[in-house]
Amino acid sequence: MARVLMTGFAPFGGESVNPSWQAVSRVAARRADVAAVELPCEFSTSLPALRAAIEEHRPSLVVCVGQAGGRAEVTPERVAVNLIDARIPDNAGEQPVDVPVVPGGPAAYFTTLPVKACVAAIREAGVPASVSHTAGTYVCNQVFYGLMHLLPEFPGVRGGFVHVPFSPEQVAASGKAAPSLSVDRIADALEALADTAVKTTEDLVVSAGAEH
Repeated sequence: MARVLMTGFAPFGGESVNPSWQAVSRVAARRADVAAVELPCEFSTSLPALRAAIEEHRPSLVVCVGQAGGRAEVTPERVAVNLIDARIPDNAGEQPVDVPVVPGGPAAYFTTLPVKACVAAIREAGVPASVSHTAGTYVCNQVFYGLMHLLPEFPGVRGGFVHVPFSPEQVAASGKAAPSLSVDRIADALEALADTAVKTTEDLVVSAGAEH
């Protein structure tokens, strides 16, 4: 069985590709210890699909990956909040506003990935990276929160969420003035993150705080 489960998302918001899924697929093609699963960008189906993937692959580590257009770095996420506030409809046309991911659930969950150590490893691989303290309020945050809420049902499994920039393909196709990273470099970053997270349980004691 796969040691690491990585998930990416289907394209959304009018895009033809999603670099999260492209990169996750590339990592799985490189490595026998990684399984890749594409999640729908839909509020009603993403978490059932995530649960099914965990039950099928029984990993020791789950790394969910999503697209954060506008970011210039690979950004492991630190905190998931119990909030959905969708700025655009999902791929099923749903646009929930100000509703919880899990009614009655905790206000937030912290990742169980060593995010600072992962950032250091990604940078060592030559890819720009930083810790992020917000996963937004769209399907990415829903999946991150849902993952952390779900993992107690699978003792010993750790997990978290990572955002990645647009790919050059997306920027070229749309004429966006936005930063991008190649899918190969994003895949390199995800490999470095997974290798670090598998062997590291205590994070680095270094500052990764934000001014705002």
